[in-house]
Amino acid sequence: MGGDSGGWCVVTVARRDYGLLGADGRAAVDAGLVGASWYCPPISRKRVAELMKRRDGPAIRDTLIWFSALLLSGSAGIAMWGNWWAALPFAVYGVLYGSVGDSRWHECGHGTAFKTRWMNEAVHQLASFMMLREPTIWRYSHRRHHTDTIIVGRDPEIASFRPPDLLAMALNLFALKGGIVALMHVMRHSVGRMTPEEESFVPQSARSEVCRTARIWLSIFVAVFAACLLTRSVLPAMLVGLPTFYGGWLTPIFG
Repeated sequence: MGGDSGGWCVVTVARRDYGLLGADGRAAVDAGLVGASWYCPPISRKRVAELMKRRDGPAIRDTLIWFSALLLSGSAGIAMWGNWWAALPFAVYGVLYGSVGDSRWHECGHGTAFKTRWMNEAVHQLASFMMLREPTIWRYSHRRHHTDTIIVGRDPEIASFRPPDLLAMALNLFALKGGIVALMHVMRHSVGRMTPEEESFVPQSARSEVCRTARIWLSIFVAVFAACLLTRSVLPAMLVGLPTFYGGWLTPIFG
């Protein structure tokens, strides 16, 4: 709204269609924005190879520090369980689990953290579980993201829409929207079903892997739930599953 000679005028902001099968996606294709050739800085292949040289040592060191911090904070939380002081180590554990896993998911997914391929894959699988990002789905989603970066209707990983959904942004400080949606997708994938949008970028050859991973994840969640029932305590879930939610607040801030 704005003033104009004592009156008011209303400005209507059209909401973009961020769906991958909608009008904005078709418009992006028609405008030649899909798979476009973007500017590349003038840098030699030799220099690029030097900059992209990978080593196992730094990544192994950092991963051991991460695992050690998870072990120490989680052990402290278990030792203090039943006392309000347990909130402190679990606050640390939650961030190490639900937020720090984000960078590990990303770099190991690109294969840039470790030189050794299986090390990248192992940490990628673990971090994907912690972040509730199914590794196969997100691998192909991320390829599309880098091909058509922030092209409305093509990029499935645009973090913030325009006009912004402030409620969704607030809820996702604790993964209360994205996390719930992710769990629903895991359940759908476990029975071999995918959304039409996912089918638009995940090849047929990878869909059995999506189903298998979803079933493994669901088995873990069921085991954690059973452990909670057997121990009559939410403690098992505080260590596996819930940290994605109560410790995920740092991810959207940095992301």
